[in-house]
Amino acid sequence: MNIFKRIFRIGQAEIHAVVDKMEDPIKMTEQGIREMKEDLDQAMEAYAKVKALAIRTRNAADKKYEEAAEYENKAVLLLQKLQKQELEKQIAERLAKEALLLKKTSFAEAEELTNQADVHDESSNEVHKNIEVLKYNISKWETELSTLKARVRVADATKIVNKQLAKIDSNSTISMLERMKEKVEEDEALAKAYGEMAHTNKNIKDEIDQAIGTNNVDDELNELKKQIGL
Repeated sequence: MNIFKRIFRIGQAEIHAVVDKMEDPIKMTEQGIREMKEDLDQAMEAYAKVKALAIRTRNAADKKYEEAAEYENKAVLLLQKLQKQELEKQIAERLAKEALLLKKTSFAEAEELTNQADVHDESSNEVHKNIEVLKYNISKWETELSTLKARVRVADATKIVNKQLAKIDSNSTISMLERMKEKVEEDEALAKAYGEMAHTNKNIKDEIDQAIGTNNVDDELNELKKQIGL
């Protein structure tokens, strides 16, 4: 993440401080994970570059070591030619010294390149450690995000259920059921009252007929007697 991006983030933080309470924690976590993955990509790219530089530097050092060994061999060959009297002493020794100087120079360059390669390896190892930390944090955040989403789903479902229960109370459903129960009891009592009234009316009619001596069966019997001459 470059300096401009960090400055932009600081500006964003100041703006977001005003609306922190309005932020969605899930979206914020997702944004954080995306930014960490961007950092991981940059770290991976840096690691590849430093690692490649270390490999190239070490290969160059190996070549310089090989050159140093070749110059040493050439100095030996020159001295052998001197021994065989194939070269003059002055020429052979002069060239052998030059070969040894070149060997010394190549060896010094090889040592310097080796040191550089070691530094590059240390840098790449440090970047690799940071990469592992980023990977761990990303995995941890993704797990926490998954847990957070599950908790949000449970909370939403619970909220809906509780809201429905609250609506039952606010709509006085229980009170309405009580009123219906009272109405049924009232209707049952009224029906019973009508029944008792009907029974009472019937008894009164019988009492009236009895009081005035009305008896339908006796009248019919007397009529039959008249018809047969009794």
